[in-house]
Order: sequence, then structure tokens, then C-alpha cells
Amino acid sequence: MQNETLNSLAEGVAVFATDGRLQLHNPAFASIWKLSPARLAEAPHIDEFVRDVGVLFDEASVWKKITTAVTSFSADREPFDGRMHRPDDSVIDFAVTPLPDGATLLTFADVTDARRAELALRERNEALEATAHIKNRFIGNMSYELRTPLTNILGFTELLTMMGELKPKQREYLEDITAASKTLLTIINSILDLANIDAGGAELELEEVDAQGIIDAAVESVSEAAAKAELTLDIALTEDATLFIADKSRVTQILKNLLSNAVGFSPVGGTVQVTAWREDGYMAFAVEDTGTGMSPDQIRHIFERFDSRSQGSKHRGAGLGLAIVKSLVDLHGGDIKIDSEIGRGTLVTVRLPETGGARPAQEPPAVDTPQLDLTGS
Repeated sequence: MQNETLNSLAEGVAVFATDGRLQLHNPAFASIWKLSPARLAEAPHIDEFVRDVGVLFDEASVWKKITTAVTSFSADREPFDGRMHRPDDSVIDFAVTPLPDGATLLTFADVTDARRAELALRERNEALEATAHIKNRFIGNMSYELRTPLTNILGFTELLTMMGELKPKQREYLEDITAASKTLLTIINSILDLANIDAGGAELELEEVDAQGIIDAAVESVSEAAAKAELTLDIALTEDATLFIADKSRVTQILKNLLSNAVGFSPVGGTVQVTAWREDGYMAFAVEDTGTGMSPDQIRHIFERFDSRSQGSKHRGAGLGLAIVKSLVDLHGGDIKIDSEIGRGTLVTVRLPETGGARPAQEPPAVDTPQLDLTGS
């Protein structure tokens, strides 16, 4: 049974007796060191063994340490191990263990495949990191280079509108240029934000934030588009939805993106509802529309970048708005939930820790959006 066990091992095992001669070995030992059964049957001395395998591994310092351990009569011999990198590109891990009767156990394991896999994974990881760095740097540089001329275009367009009477068609063209430039600038800013977050360069500037104030700012940003679509914007806050700690500009950006989507996907004459309340250590915001809604499969992919779908409406963006919302919510340590049904609109709920730090120690149970009396504002 001992012989069968020894012979079935993948590791090479050899025992050298107190006289330094090979006493016991298994087939894996012969295979690793390419030694014939006839040669091993001669019970070679450790010095002879070292000479035989020197062509495969010739680091004298390693073999000297192993030879000394085998031939030493010291009572306090210590076990040790190491790794051999052979010229044939194989990698062998070895261990030297003194036995109680004075003999020495040598074990050798061929870890070449594992080492290659490890190196391949490390090289792949380094390549991915380098690629991500190049990508983020490229996106950042390109976004900056594109944003500067766009800002100039917007400035000159505004100047043209102030240079005297314009014909209706001229004014229409200038308005189209302004609208297109603003749309492109929003896309570029979104890409720059995502690149900054991916690179780990985005930091929160925490301060005391008024929930009513940031909702008003977000609503103001979509008021013109809502008016054109004849939409009703309803705002409702509970009494305790007042001050909390967060990055004011980032939270405003979250609400702007959610409202922009809600307005874009709502039918003419529809309603967009914004609510805010406190719950279990979170400040919660919800944006609900009466638009086209989404299927469960569409919801699963909703936070993917550049996943843009018109959903049967005229609205079609670059597919970055919700990706940025998710990234900014994660940056705050919050969470986001989407409830939607085809033909019945969409409800997006965002919760942010009210202290601006990590999530509360206990995950609060999911609750329904509170039913509030709407102000109709």
C-alpha cells in the first residue's frame, strides 16, 4: 500500500540514507530528473545524483545546500525549500526534510504549467490595467479638446443673437446650432465624468445639502423641455426631507439625468412626479413618469453604457445618463432601484446615506414610495 501510494504521487519523492545514497524513490522523481530506472537502481550517492542532473539545473549554490543537508550528521538539521528555474523553461519546487533516523527526504514538484498560468494571468492583468489607463487618458484628453471648441461655438452663437435683428429662419438656425452644441457638450461631459470615476479620480465634496433646493434646480433644468411637451411636473417632499450631507453638484446631476429621461420618455400631456423622503438613515428621491415603460430584459441592461433605446418615443440620447447616475449613487454609497412596466411608465428610486458616509450598518428593508399630497408645482 505504501509503494502504491508513493508511486501514484505526481510529486517526485526520494529518500537519501545516512550514507548519502539513494534509498527510495518514485517514478515521478525519475521523470522530473530524466533518470533511467537502471541508473537509479544503482543507489547513486547524492554527489553522483547532482552530477547526473547538472545538465538540467546547474546552480551550484542550491545543490551544495541540498548536499550538505543530506550528508550532515548534525542533530539540529532544519527543513528548507525553494524553487528551481531550469534552462528547459520548466519550474521545479523542492523541499528538503530531515527524517528522525538521520535520512533525508527530498521532494520535487513540477509547477511549470501553474507558473505559466500565473504569469499569463499577471501579464493579462497588467495589459488590462495599461489598456484602461490609456483609454481613460485618451477619453479625458479628447473630451477636453472637444469641449473647448464647443464652448466657443456656444459663445459665438449667443453673440450672433445679440448683433441685431435676425430673420426668423436665421434665428431658427442659431437655435438649432445652440441645441445641438449643448447636446454634444452634455455627452462629452458625461464621458469625461465616467472616465474620471473609472480612473478613481472622482472625489465627493461633502456639504450640507437642502433637498428642496436641489430638486428645484433639477426641475428648472428640464422645465423648458417639459413645457414644450405640455407635461405636468409634480413635486412632493415629506416634512423631514430637508438637510442631509452629500455632494450637492453630484446629487443635482443625478436628479437632472433622471428628470431628463422621465421628460424625454413621457407622452404629450403626461405627468412627471418627483418625491423625496427620509427612511432609516437614507435620504430617498423618486422620479416617476407615465411614459412608455420598460420590459424586465430592458431593465437588466439599463445601466450599461451607450445602451440607448427610444422605447417608441422620440427621445433618444447617448445612453450615458443612467450609467452616470449609477456611478454617482455608488460613489455616495447609496443604491438605486427601477420599477417599470411596458405602457405604464417608470419609477426610479435613489437612496443616499444622509450623513454622506457609508451605508447604515443594517440594510433597511425595502419600502414602497410613500403616497404624498402633490403640490402641483
